[in-house]
Amino acid sequence: MDQVDVFKALSNKKRLEILAWLKEPEKHFPKQECGEFAKTGVCVGHIQQKSGLTQSTVSEYLSLLQRANLLIATRLGQWTHYKRNEEAIKQLGDLILKEL
Repeated sequence: MDQVDVFKALSNKKRLEILAWLKEPEKHFPKQECGEFAKTGVCVGHIQQKSGLTQSTVSEYLSLLQRANLLIATRLGQWTHYKRNEEAIKQLGDLILKEL
């Protein structure tokens, strides 16, 4: 885990909101036809719609969170779905407790 990449990814209010929404996707997003949240994650279109940001900004934010290993992407047809990488988030919590 690259600490600098992780903290850069977390240094934006909207990216933090996206991570919070993905913690309980059934509470924040409409039901999807293409898969269960726990298995596939949330369709990027739903994330974009909820965020109110442009598609390009949401894609950039999601890519940054994925490069920091905080999100896992799954491709289903033409759509990409995202879910939290709970193991990496746990490791981040452990890192903060031990090192900072």
